[in-house]
Amino acid sequence: MKTVSVHIVTYNSSEHIDDCLQAVLNQYYPIKEIVVIDNASKDSTLYELEKWFQNCTLIRNAINNGFAGGHNQAIRMTDSDFCLILNPDVVLDTDYIRRTIEILTMNQQAGAATGKLLFKADPTQIDSTGLIINKARRAFDRGAHQSSDQFMQAEEVFGVSGAAAMYSREMINDISLNGEFFDEDFFAYKEDVEVAWRAQLLGWKAYYEPSAIAYHERGWKEGGRSSKPLFVRRLSYINRYKMMMKNDRISMILKHIISLLVYEFLSFGFALLREPKLLGAWSSFFHSFKELRQKRALIRSKQKTTISEISRWFRNK
Repeated sequence: MKTVSVHIVTYNSSEHIDDCLQAVLNQYYPIKEIVVIDNASKDSTLYELEKWFQNCTLIRNAINNGFAGGHNQAIRMTDSDFCLILNPDVVLDTDYIRRTIEILTMNQQAGAATGKLLFKADPTQIDSTGLIINKARRAFDRGAHQSSDQFMQAEEVFGVSGAAAMYSREMINDISLNGEFFDEDFFAYKEDVEVAWRAQLLGWKAYYEPSAIAYHERGWKEGGRSSKPLFVRRLSYINRYKMMMKNDRISMILKHIISLLVYEFLSFGFALLREPKLLGAWSSFFHSFKELRQKRALIRSKQKTTISEISRWFRNK
């Protein structure tokens, strides 16, 4: 039987971590190891985790190294055949792990899988059935806010949401750059989209399995954009450009130039007029420009998929 480890990164997650871990322990599929990386929580998360001490390996980080850094820590600590990257605000149905592993083992070159993520507050609505990306390089959760009785067929998708993502160790090892699966320069936000794009370029596939069900709180979207700290808004903004720098190709950009120009004009105009402080994120881009170019070169040297094969995922939406 293939082994699986579950990786959870917490940051002020006391409200959700009990339900999350209990659901992990209730899985039908045997779990080799549960690793929890706490990124310097300031609430009672560590207190809540004390009761789970015998069930998981807990690492207490002195500083917050982000979603990407925390999960890379956990990946390096384990050697299982599969890794479930799990948000602390997600509750899995008892068969989630088994179903996602099954679809990975059934499909050639499959490296990532997701189930049907529903909103925990309203399970009649879909949170995510995978990732989609449009010609302007904007990524969305497939099926978000649609009825939960939709998307009933297992199928290939562009990528999977990092909220409850099953990855094969073989793919993790193959697409990692300089020992990093998730790009730690991203810190958080869009790191799962960048992994999906990089995996596609290197010949790996992602799948959606509707019989694997999970419930996602997704509280970070509550309150609207203006309620988020500037640091978070800057990450979400600039990581799109970092992702493009690493994975895009001139021929692809030219193919989608109209969609890109329209979005860039609107995006820059909005930032200039409504959120000028957002543009300060470009300092991060230029600071990491040399490293981004090096990563881009590494990806190109390993690329297995043709541009025409990749372009089918970039939609008009």
